[in-house]
Amino acid sequence: MVDINNSVFTVEQQNYLTGFVSGVLQGRSLPYLGQDAEKRFTDDPEEAVETVYGTPLDELCREELIKHAQNGLDCYPTMLLNAESNSFPTAEDSFRYKFHGLFHVSPAQDSFMLRCRIAGGALSSSQLRGLARMAELYGPGHADLTTRANVQIREIEPKNCPAILDELCDLGLTSQGSGADNVRNITASPTTGFDPDELIDVLPYAKAMHHYILRNRDLYGLPRKFNIAYDSGGRISACADTNDIAFYAVRTMNGEVAFRLQLCGITGHKQFATDAGILLTPSQTIPVAAAILRVFIENGDRTNRKKARLKYLVDDWGIPRLLQETERKLTFPLTFTPVESCKVPNPKTKHGHLGIHAQSDGKNYIGVLTPVGRLSCRQMTDLASIADRYGRGEIRLTVWQNLLIPGIPDENVEAAAAAIIAAGLDYRPASITGGIIACTGSRGCKYAAADTKGNAVELGRLLSEKFQLDQPINIHLTGCNHSCAQHYIGDIGLMGVPVKNAAGETVDGYNIVLGGGVDDTQAIAREVWKAVAFTDIPALLEKLLSHYLSNRVENESFIRFTNRQPLESLIALHS
Repeated sequence: MVDINNSVFTVEQQNYLTGFVSGVLQGRSLPYLGQDAEKRFTDDPEEAVETVYGTPLDELCREELIKHAQNGLDCYPTMLLNAESNSFPTAEDSFRYKFHGLFHVSPAQDSFMLRCRIAGGALSSSQLRGLARMAELYGPGHADLTTRANVQIREIEPKNCPAILDELCDLGLTSQGSGADNVRNITASPTTGFDPDELIDVLPYAKAMHHYILRNRDLYGLPRKFNIAYDSGGRISACADTNDIAFYAVRTMNGEVAFRLQLCGITGHKQFATDAGILLTPSQTIPVAAAILRVFIENGDRTNRKKARLKYLVDDWGIPRLLQETERKLTFPLTFTPVESCKVPNPKTKHGHLGIHAQSDGKNYIGVLTPVGRLSCRQMTDLASIADRYGRGEIRLTVWQNLLIPGIPDENVEAAAAAIIAAGLDYRPASITGGIIACTGSRGCKYAAADTKGNAVELGRLLSEKFQLDQPINIHLTGCNHSCAQHYIGDIGLMGVPVKNAAGETVDGYNIVLGGGVDDTQAIAREVWKAVAFTDIPALLEKLLSHYLSNRVENESFIRFTNRQPLESLIALHS
């Protein structure tokens, strides 16, 4: 053993090393209990049952047993070994890789997808350039923007997994906890900090939540994934009401700004977040979220993955008990405050994520249309240069699979807009293509039953050639019932299903829902048509939009029109 007292280390370094070495030596003498295991004793003192948060090991589901054997955060040495031989991990380690944001997406692609973790969707131009370089060096030459204001890079070989994680860290970014049973990317209103209508800048709180989670190991290995969002009260929706925890900024009747706590949004299960009756100061949001997470960790279902989300714990307990258990972990009380004590928030601007808009500081932001969220590396570097030359060197990602370039002075707006067009993109509002959202689809996801991105681009082109709507609509294409593209909140939502054509061949098909929305237009879309082959969908939607334009009342929105139509009359359009 090295005698640190006779070395050239400073006193501070000696103290650190003494503590570190002591901890390592002490750790060697302790049994490994995996993920927070404990002993549960029966009436017979000689019998003991090992449990994870009260659940016996023999009752745990497969994923829980994997986490119990080794925390996913600890699989990095295995990743290094696999990289040396360019080998893919075992099934168990594939699950653990997700704790580092790496997903083995076989059989759709025999490679890894990297999902970043970009707090509040805020990126510097240098970070966007760095992501473009990574996508060029390790990926397919493009990256995808996601519905959690995030970035994904695909087609990564095993040998490059450690390197891409290192480069991400060098950019000041991380992917830790962006997959598996962890708190996913913290989202926020994309215009926060410069939105003329917002009540409070929520980006500092989204970032603080992000860092709190990264620095607390006990917040990893939840029963299932968990989503948290902040809404500033601004113009553009962050779809906060689709999250497990949503913090909505409100103004009270006495003029104070606070956050209403909403719980258990999970639109894949046809449920929006419910107001919990609690009003929080901004500084209380982080400890309250942390306390709820710990209650969920201790009490969530670890036997059945289909019942392991926060929603199901609350279905069993009710919100009052969840709040009671949460309060036990806090140093301040949770006080019931009715919704009526707060002023009604301003409605969101549909498709406010596109076009040129004034900021609160006299400058402007431009919302850039990125078709189904896909950007080439050249386009990424071009956008970074536009942000540097004409803006303030910043990019904001949105949950609508696009991005904003803020901080553009009036005199630079025209040149910035022209540069966006020159990059092969667009910024001009488009009633149909501006609201098309698509998940990865069957080209990159083993769960997807349809090529959602390819179908979405074709559908947008065909419908745009036929219609110029005077009101924007959102069309969401998701590949399976996991609903990553949140089809239930689209004006028109499509969920991929396999369909047989006349020749008996399996082709892309979709179940179609109508009339969804979020925030002030909150609604779960109704299923209208089942198992429609994609080849039949453009003509069907043409008929639907023509029916809407011919029969709406004045300037009635699509969501209001479809939701007042008898289901039978809509079904009859497909005959």
